[in-house]
Amino acid sequence: MAAAASPTSARTDRPTIVLIGHGMVGQRFLEALAERGVTETSRVVVLCEEPRPAYDRVQLTSYFSGRSAEELSLVERDFMDRHGIELHLGDPAETIDRAARTVTARSGLTVGYDTLVLATGSYPFVPPVPGKDSTGCFVYRTIEDLLAIEEYAKNVTTGAVVGGGLLGLEAAGALTGLGLRTHVVEFAPRLMPVQVDDGGGAALRRTIEDMGVTVHTGVGGKEITAGEDGAVTGMELSDGSRLDTDMVIFSAGVRPRDQLARDCGLEVGERGGIVVDATCRTPGDTAVYAIGECALACDGRVYGLVAPGYEMADTAAAAIAEQDTDGFTGADTSTKLKLLGVDVASFGDAHGASEGALDVVYCDSRAGVYKKLVVGADGTLLGGVLVGDAEAYGMLRPLTGSVPPVSPEQLVLPAGAGAPVALGPSALPDDAVICNCHNVTKGTIRGAVTEHSCTTVPEVKKCTKAGTGCGSCVKALTSLVNDELEASGVIVDKGLCGCFPHTRAELYEVVRTLRLASYEELLASHGRPEARDGDGCEICKPAVGSIIASLAPSVGADGYILDGEQAALQDTNDHFLANLQRNGSYSVVPRIPGGEITPEKLIVIGEVARDFGLYTKITGGQRIDLFGARVDQLPLIWSRLVDAGFESGHAYGKALRTVKSCVGQTWCRYGVQDSVRMAIQLELRYRGLRSPHKLKSAVSGCARECAEARGKDFGVIATSNGWNLYVGGNGGADPRHADLLAQDLSHAELIRLIDRFLMFYIRTADRLERTSAWLERIDGGLDHVRDVVVHDSLGLCDELEALMAAHVHHYRDEWAETLNDPERLARFVSFVNAPEAPDPSVRFTPERDQIKPDLTLLAGPTLPVRTLESVRPLEGTSAR
Repeated sequence: MAAAASPTSARTDRPTIVLIGHGMVGQRFLEALAERGVTETSRVVVLCEEPRPAYDRVQLTSYFSGRSAEELSLVERDFMDRHGIELHLGDPAETIDRAARTVTARSGLTVGYDTLVLATGSYPFVPPVPGKDSTGCFVYRTIEDLLAIEEYAKNVTTGAVVGGGLLGLEAAGALTGLGLRTHVVEFAPRLMPVQVDDGGGAALRRTIEDMGVTVHTGVGGKEITAGEDGAVTGMELSDGSRLDTDMVIFSAGVRPRDQLARDCGLEVGERGGIVVDATCRTPGDTAVYAIGECALACDGRVYGLVAPGYEMADTAAAAIAEQDTDGFTGADTSTKLKLLGVDVASFGDAHGASEGALDVVYCDSRAGVYKKLVVGADGTLLGGVLVGDAEAYGMLRPLTGSVPPVSPEQLVLPAGAGAPVALGPSALPDDAVICNCHNVTKGTIRGAVTEHSCTTVPEVKKCTKAGTGCGSCVKALTSLVNDELEASGVIVDKGLCGCFPHTRAELYEVVRTLRLASYEELLASHGRPEARDGDGCEICKPAVGSIIASLAPSVGADGYILDGEQAALQDTNDHFLANLQRNGSYSVVPRIPGGEITPEKLIVIGEVARDFGLYTKITGGQRIDLFGARVDQLPLIWSRLVDAGFESGHAYGKALRTVKSCVGQTWCRYGVQDSVRMAIQLELRYRGLRSPHKLKSAVSGCARECAEARGKDFGVIATSNGWNLYVGGNGGADPRHADLLAQDLSHAELIRLIDRFLMFYIRTADRLERTSAWLERIDGGLDHVRDVVVHDSLGLCDELEALMAAHVHHYRDEWAETLNDPERLARFVSFVNAPEAPDPSVRFTPERDQIKPDLTLLAGPTLPVRTLESVRPLEGTSAR
């Protein structure tokens, strides 16, 4: 992609545009030039310091979760060649001669320019702390920084991050992901002091500390200490305390990278930043522009967010193309991020600085949710802070500056907590900005449908660029596009995928009613005509496989998911009845109903983990996970577990995962019912039940709720009169408290209602839709579900109960079935042509007396190699 460097690059007969810097904003500038046809009439040269083209710096931390540098790239493979752009990688500009209008790069290449655009970005600020240059001190800015951090972290156990802002928490998440004990040191009295208020900072801190990260606020680093070898050994803090740490990451903010401008005499601000006007042109030289984090905008601010940078890139490109432009006079600094798995968003006047501003606050400390709206005296929404649950961000931010159609209280209350109305994007005015990254309004999105004949979300994205930035607006965008199409009389295709014109719920009814036992039959009879001769796709195959599995006894299908056609429908995890891990190994999760286990069974798990060299962890769902098994070892491991009476825990499937429980009345002095017995009964009843998404449950023995039943898909809480049943909870990325479906139920009533609820959910939910999302989407919500499940308003309850009874009666443990069949065992090999050869890429490295994946493919501990012939077939196939 890089053009060959030459000592001098002469001017051509076309005007030459030189771009210094190729980050996110630089790439957006190139795209804006191409869109305006400038690349066809001008020569464009890019000098880039980094060894790779522009990549998504906002998603930088995702590198540690397996996303590659190529996947982070923002540049289409042929973009530069297609537009004739000369990109020089690893060759930064070093001097600018404004008189001669030339730029000289590190390699000695000199390029003459007619127009020069500076997009040099920013550099990490490193506080002047003694010891900051010790071995083990890093900044967190580029992929190269991440590579260095990852390499150094292999040999240390503890890390400290200086800075508790956006990048600081990103860095803390990276260290935690690398397995280090992590500290965050923030000089301000709260985390993310610019974006959130005291309440939001407190909620964020609680959640992060629950993840094992130690937070220090109101203190700064005083000195970094090092050993005789010059490597970091600790950090002294300003309050006199000391952190024992092996490495330090500085993420205390950024500063405009404006040295090139200073050296060539361009005007810079008192606190940095290249001074520009509304067209992003420097006032001292009309041939020079500056965009992004290196620029000091005409409103006196340096913007450190990508959305303002994109707007500046578009403004500069329009000015260069001599097109009309409104200019850049300021930008919305709203942000929505996920930091260490926690949703954090702020928008508008988040701190209530406006005169007469009032706060409307909702806080659930236990769930780690904090929401604050700042409202003017006249009811105008001025801004807000969302921590732990930022689902409403896409709706609230466009409403900023207007009086919402409902009260502020209704906008912050969670679903099921009294909020009587749910606003959709269609309630917004046309001038509301939906996509903040590209400044796309609702009116523009509507126009893409009505004026430019876009009929799908991808087409609207391409037409408007909405949803192609951070992605936080995609849900609102999809809703707007579908609403506009329907308003125009267009029938919106809500089919499951390109193979079927039906929803998942409709396909469920087809399979059930016509008793179709195979995907091939369903595709041939109900697939789209153009898809009927095909093989299906990755969306519909596992979805239909799940439907057939959940209805297997009723439609005459074999409930075992790896026989015949069913095997080809499964996702990777189901294919081997185990969870695939990031280094190609698998985890083994035996079912432990209610968390109750005998010493003998504990010993078997310990022996298996020891003999196969597996990493062992007790989970939050009352399970013992065994990590690091090769695919060829899975039958060997499960042979011993099944012999000891264990079953598959279905951690790999869209099925019931666990029914968590407290010790209940049996042991606890507060317990009022036997929660362990109930949890075991529920888990054994619903084990193996295939559903649109995973299912989690819990049983609490009293109202103290130690099992966290209200964070589950269906949760049970004991009362002195029986059991209360809650449904639709979710403790994951988008927390939701479950709603009370029925109370003071007898044992039989509870089982009957859960049977009905689960089967009604399986029957009507969309693909990969959790019960929490289903309950909010389904017409009538909780009231409708209660009418159907409790009061039998649709006359379905007998059928729902019969379906569940069939499932319970026909349940068979998948691993016990597998071990009894040599043909089924034959799939568990790393290489078909060398079945006894282990996968050499599955390697491990020691950590805390166990193992962890070695992603560098360095040799790890030797694991025992055994053959499938040593697996003893079981007697019978009944579940144990």
